[in-house]
Amino acid sequence: MSTTITAADINKLRQMTGAGMMDCRKALTENNGDFEAAIDWLRKKGQKVAALRGDRDAKEGVVLAKTTADNKTGITLCLSCETDFVSKNGDFIAFAQSIMDAAIANNVKNTEELNSVEINGAKIADLVNDKLASIGEKIGISKFERIDAEFVSSYIHGANRMGVLVGLNKEQAEVGKDVAMQIAAMNPVAIDQSSVAPEVVEREKNIIVDLIKNDPKMAGKPDEMISKIADGKLNAFFKESTLVAQAFVKDGGMTVGDYLKSKDSDLKVLSFKRVALG
Repeated sequence: MSTTITAADINKLRQMTGAGMMDCRKALTENNGDFEAAIDWLRKKGQKVAALRGDRDAKEGVVLAKTTADNKTGITLCLSCETDFVSKNGDFIAFAQSIMDAAIANNVKNTEELNSVEINGAKIADLVNDKLASIGEKIGISKFERIDAEFVSSYIHGANRMGVLVGLNKEQAEVGKDVAMQIAAMNPVAIDQSSVAPEVVEREKNIIVDLIKNDPKMAGKPDEMISKIADGKLNAFFKESTLVAQAFVKDGGMTVGDYLKSKDSDLKVLSFKRVALG
C-alpha cells in the first residue's frame, strides 16, 4: 500500500534539506514517506543537503547551556515553542532560565527527572502545562543533554538558538570556549574517526559508493577501484566532520587537534553536546 505524501511533508523535507519541491516529492514517494531515507536518496542523487545531523527538530524556542560552579557538570536544554514571537519574549526566556537553574541546582540527569523537579512548590511539568495554557502554543522541554568531566565548558550561540557543552580532561577555560565555538560553527559528528558511530560510517560509504557508480566516467570500472576511491572520499568526510581533524576556525593553519596539543600535550576532549534550533 502506497503512502500518501502531503504538501506539509514536502514542505518539511524542503525546510530540512533546501532541495526543490519536485525533488522532495519524488524523494518521499520513492521512500514511502521515510524522511531519513528521503534525505539519503537526495544525497545519492548528488544533491547538497542543508541539514544532515538533526538541527531542525525544534522550530522555535530558547536554548540554554550552563555548568555547575565547579565546572564538573554541564547541562544544555531547549524549551521549545511554535513561534519566534514567544521565543523572544522576556518572560518566556526567564521561564526557560528558571528551568535551567533548577536543573543545575538539583543535579538533574534527564528530561523525565527534570519534569519532576519543583520550582516554588510546583513541578516543572505542571508549570510547563500552565505556560502552554496561558500562551496558547505548544511548548515543552524538547532537548536535554548533560556532560560530566574533569572540566566542562558551556557556550550559548546566536541569541539562545544554540547551546554547546565540551568536556575536557583538564581545567582549560579558554580552550573549552574555543572548542565550543568550533563545535557551534562546524557541527562535527564525533570527536575523532574512531568515535564515529559504525552506522554513520556505513551510511556515508553507501552514499559515496552510489555517487561514484552513478558517475558516467566510472562506468565499467571494477568494484575494487570504486571501493578504493570511496575509502579516499570517506577519509575526507572524517577530516571535515570529526572535531580534532577539522581545521581550527580561529587559525585555519592548524587542526583542532594541533590547537589542543599547542596548549597542553595531554589535553583531550572527552565529550561534547550540541543542541540547536532549526
